[in-house]
Amino acid sequence: MSLGTLQAAARPDQAAALRPRGRRRWIICGLLFAAIVLSYVDRQVLSVLKPYLQHAYGWSEIGYGEIAFWFQAIYGVGYLAFGRVVDRFGERLAFGVAAGLWAIGQAAHVLARSTGAFTLVRIPLALGEAGAFPSALAAISAWFPARERAIAIGLFNAGSNVGAILTPLIVPVLVMSLGWRSAFLITGGLTAAWAVLWLTVYRRPRDTAAISDAELAYIEAFAAPPSAPVPWRRILTWRATWAYAAGRFLIDPVWWTFLFWLPDFFTRRFGVDMRGYGPPLVVIYVLADIGSIGGGWLSSGLVQRGFSLNAGRKLAMLACALCALPVAFAPHAPGLWVAVLLIALACAAHQGFSANLYALPTDLLPRGAVGSVAGIGGLAGALGGMLMARYAGQVLQSLGSYGPIFAVAAFAYVTALLVVHALTPRYRPIPAE
Repeated sequence: MSLGTLQAAARPDQAAALRPRGRRRWIICGLLFAAIVLSYVDRQVLSVLKPYLQHAYGWSEIGYGEIAFWFQAIYGVGYLAFGRVVDRFGERLAFGVAAGLWAIGQAAHVLARSTGAFTLVRIPLALGEAGAFPSALAAISAWFPARERAIAIGLFNAGSNVGAILTPLIVPVLVMSLGWRSAFLITGGLTAAWAVLWLTVYRRPRDTAAISDAELAYIEAFAAPPSAPVPWRRILTWRATWAYAAGRFLIDPVWWTFLFWLPDFFTRRFGVDMRGYGPPLVVIYVLADIGSIGGGWLSSGLVQRGFSLNAGRKLAMLACALCALPVAFAPHAPGLWVAVLLIALACAAHQGFSANLYALPTDLLPRGAVGSVAGIGGLAGALGGMLMARYAGQVLQSLGSYGPIFAVAAFAYVTALLVVHALTPRYRPIPAE
């Protein structure tokens, strides 16, 4: 049953009784936020250390591109696998196992020196981190109604920007005081601690003792109803599945490019060293945080004001897509801070667009398919990222310019929105049976 049907069916006294109450679901959102922070800290440590390790161990641009390529390949496979694990065994177990696995992979970086060795130790990191978003989306589907879902996704997804802010601030301090290996050991240990906390705290709403009756009633009235896992043969026939996958294929490579290459871009284009990465990256990812929350807030606000989910989600994505276009001029900016502001606007646009695209499986699909479709989308995004990693490595090795890379990034979001709209023009929920 859609949100509009539920609202139409409810009597005024029932609607009043089911106003948003309680805070437990926001505590769950906070746990998810912390996990995404750690996920992005762990994966970005290497990109911050890239110029340092490249100088110390003689890495080539193509060699670093291969690290990015294979990380995304394993990440995509892991995304698909964990999506199915989430649907069959639940997000609590899936997320706990995923976080434990990527904590081991992060700590194992201390054994590597060459690009080949770093590629190998990043396999468990990539597999584990792939479980984060399918698990988080399933938790949001269980704990939040459609009217709050995009803002909740925007909030936990904002953790990616906080992680990206913290990494260039803490990694240089750790490297200069304790050596580069300490950055991997300490961040891996924090992730292991989070995994223990998650397994201790997380339960679904009806199994949570600390939840109030009023909040449970609100969640169960408007949240997606439980459903059994949906067979692959049915999932692959849905246009919504392919809309989500195509959107991820087109936009994920842009974010991966920023994560893997921004420090190098600042060094190559503006002569910034490791100690100078902090201020530009803080500005970029603070604005990306604003974009993540703002994109979710915009579509949720439109829905609460009477717009359909179709109009609310797509109008928000359109606004974000238009804001990404100016990033094409970043490599040609006359100064560092002009480039920083153009990239920051694009990162904010990416996160706002993502908050609404990530809501698509929870809006349109039965809960028993959310993890699997999230996995398909993650695999598609990783495939796009792999292609972009190869492209970026070859462009930088042969041309030494970021111009073609940023040009591709600028038009990815308009293209993604056109594809998503073509596949889901009416944005209607698919019944569980």
